[in-house]
Amino acid sequence: MGIAENIKMIQQEIKAAQSRSPHAADDVLLLAVSKTRDVEMIREAMAAGLQDFGENKVQEWMGKYEALPQVNWHLIGHLQTNKVKYLIGKTKLIHSLDSVPLAAEIEKRSLQAQVETDVLVQVNIAEEDSKSGLLVPELSAFLDKMADFPHVKVKGLMTIGPNVTDTGQIRPVFAELRRLFLQEKARALPHCQWLYLSMGMSYDYSIAVEEGANIVRVGSSIFGPRLYL
Repeated sequence: MGIAENIKMIQQEIKAAQSRSPHAADDVLLLAVSKTRDVEMIREAMAAGLQDFGENKVQEWMGKYEALPQVNWHLIGHLQTNKVKYLIGKTKLIHSLDSVPLAAEIEKRSLQAQVETDVLVQVNIAEEDSKSGLLVPELSAFLDKMADFPHVKVKGLMTIGPNVTDTGQIRPVFAELRRLFLQEKARALPHCQWLYLSMGMSYDYSIAVEEGANIVRVGSSIFGPRLYL
């Protein structure tokens, strides 16, 4: 199937997941992961109705931004502090805030540009060495610390599920992020706004929707097998 047909099928599966779960959000954003994809493929997905696209690497994203500045761009990969300056004022959402030094750099660059930068805090629920993110016991203190960075606006949480075939190992990770989201929302920190729960990719987005995700990050199910640059 082509990109448009894939998008339609995924949207139908999202609706089906919403209908069968009491935890599902009313609205779910399908974020197309466009890493390794060319501008023409992104245009095709845009023609099929998508407006939000996610990139992992700042260097790759920069060329696509020049071609398509009107897109709602999301940075979903691990972000190094020395790359922050390229993103400020040009992204809808950074999904991968995971350290105080990174928050400080986003604050510095946002202040210089006189903008506010929306972020999600990444949590490494499964404590996997291969993944970035805060550990669960670190989250509350980290969110308290974000009060020191008024130009960095926390809008929710993100996690990456374990890359396993047994869905029984995936669901508890997503359920735990939803629990943390509700826990932190209940604290009502004035500098945090609890809008987004970003979790789920091509192999597990239906489970993520069932567990409350309102952003799912889908690449290969839209564009086909990943192309390696």
